[in-house]
Amino acid sequence: MSSKSISTLNQKIFKGRFSALFSILALYISLSFLIRTGFLIVSIHDVDFSIFSVLRAFLTGFLFDFTIGSLFLLLYATYLFILPKRFIGSVFDKIFSYFYFTLIFIIIYFSLLAEIPFWDEFGARFNFIAVDYLIYTYEVVENINQSYPLPLIAGVLILLIVLTFVIFKKLKVFRNTFADKKPFTSRLKYYLPLTVVTILLAVVLKNKQAEFSNNLIVNELGKNGAFSFVTAFKSNELDYLTFYPKVSDQEAYKTLKQNLLQNNQTYTSAQYDDISRLTKGENEQNPNIILIAIESFSADFLTAFGNKNNLTPNYDKMANESIFFTNLYSTGTRTVRGMEALTLCVPPTPGNSIVRRPNNQNLFSISTVLQSKKYHPYFIYGGDGYFDNMNNFFGGQGFDIVDRDRGNPLSDEIKTKRYAIEDKEVNFENAWGICDEDLYKQSIKYADKSTNENKPFFQFVMTTSNHKPYTFPNGKIDLPQGERDAAVKYTDYALGQFIATAKTKPWFKNTVFLIVADHCASSAGKWEINIAKHHIPAIIYNLNHMPEKIDRLTSQIDLMPTLFGYLNWNYKTSLYGKDINQTKPGEERAFLGNYRTLGLLKNNVFTQIDDKRKVKQFNVTGADQSLSEVKSKNNNLVTETISYYQTASERFKNGKMKQK
Repeated sequence: MSSKSISTLNQKIFKGRFSALFSILALYISLSFLIRTGFLIVSIHDVDFSIFSVLRAFLTGFLFDFTIGSLFLLLYATYLFILPKRFIGSVFDKIFSYFYFTLIFIIIYFSLLAEIPFWDEFGARFNFIAVDYLIYTYEVVENINQSYPLPLIAGVLILLIVLTFVIFKKLKVFRNTFADKKPFTSRLKYYLPLTVVTILLAVVLKNKQAEFSNNLIVNELGKNGAFSFVTAFKSNELDYLTFYPKVSDQEAYKTLKQNLLQNNQTYTSAQYDDISRLTKGENEQNPNIILIAIESFSADFLTAFGNKNNLTPNYDKMANESIFFTNLYSTGTRTVRGMEALTLCVPPTPGNSIVRRPNNQNLFSISTVLQSKKYHPYFIYGGDGYFDNMNNFFGGQGFDIVDRDRGNPLSDEIKTKRYAIEDKEVNFENAWGICDEDLYKQSIKYADKSTNENKPFFQFVMTTSNHKPYTFPNGKIDLPQGERDAAVKYTDYALGQFIATAKTKPWFKNTVFLIVADHCASSAGKWEINIAKHHIPAIIYNLNHMPEKIDRLTSQIDLMPTLFGYLNWNYKTSLYGKDINQTKPGEERAFLGNYRTLGLLKNNVFTQIDDKRKVKQFNVTGADQSLSEVKSKNNNLVTETISYYQTASERFKNGKMKQK
């Protein structure tokens, strides 16, 4: 096309009735390009750089940007087409247009600005996390308010909108829109191609088409935040059999049952899909148990794993006096995944955590085992457990609830007691809940209550202080508020205070503490699943046992069955978790997932499956546990991986996880 032809086309597009529409579309595509370039620059150390892959990501991104930008403007395009010629440039036309422009500018700038902190935290475009957060407006709005200078953000947003109007006015974009009184037939030449192409792209384009690389950052660069958000909204649940590789049910269960059985277990039934086992033990111990799930507590915060900043002196000291798991991996990257792993002891099934799904009451869980031993289970949380459906999940498994209770009721189907944390019991609180010190006082309170009632107790205590905005009471530690390291040091300080207080209680000598992270502080990096960023610490403290380091590969789902093993319990189980001390050498494995992509780590090989029915295997090497894809797959590991995830998904879907 000649320069003259391009100039003529440019004049027709940007100096006619559709000039404002195409100018806004060009603005959106340009800003999206700048955002994409910025993400590439800040994540360059995690990019497997090649000109071809980056160019492909930017080209794919352009198509997504054009599609979303056109969808934003499709209603206005229709308006421009159908408005009778005599009304063009009228007061009504200007009022409607300026209102629409303002709304679009708000959407464009807000969505693009919001992508920046989301990328900073998750290393990805908007996904199911962003969708989930729409439901829990109190926590999210308060967190944003406490983490970022909202007046400044609002001011920047307004300034950008005003500046855009000023520039568009100087470029005579609006004058051209209101002065060009083309007839319907002329307007159809612009409207019809734009509409057809937009609808066609919206139907044809799928987020998966951007995922052509093994490198997560490259794949995410090729996406558009708004498009990714809509995709996640439409597919918040993933059916395993529809989207993932599978084997026959008989083969899946046969493989599963071979891998689940421990040295001290026998199956209770010959039925192919019954995984119930009897676990043998002698000289049972029945201490009280307090499970503390620490928010975002990565292994690399600890001195034992090379941290030089002395952030966790209390945890480090306790680790030397405990059963210390040094090669432990979380199943996911969110709190609800950690809760699922620790209570249901099940691999992370695709889509939402079971904690957040409907019909998740009366599942076989650690509560089933604990209540068979006459324990009184509590779930203690410093926020409102309505968030992420936690209260309905824990209440549905028979836990009594202790939470902040902001008036969000439990489901009528949940029959449990709920105890509100009163204002007078709170010294410090932020968006996510009360500070860890106040939370641990609730643990002490209900431990005293159970002891006075002569009942053995189990507590699942979920902390929140190590979460953005990283705020806590003043005067506790020597680091300023608002930074991750400070929050880590405070949460460790609060843990030390809790243990010191617990030691003064008569129930302490008969209480075991399992202290573990829910997940790591960050999961962003090169690969879809970054194994090193699932590495978490756990200790079993105050057990009647010599201190010990367990460096065998362990999954988060194995912690409670391993504790039951140390207590020598006889019990029936349908859990996927195993006692690491009863697991044969070479059979250790860990499960890792991130909503869509699932995997099994075993013998330094990571087998990955995804919702495109793809199977990949990687060798895992080095301190950073880097991945290098292997071409010749170990088919036994492929079958084992599929069998775990396929059966877990099938069992929940068909009610087989329910207590019998």
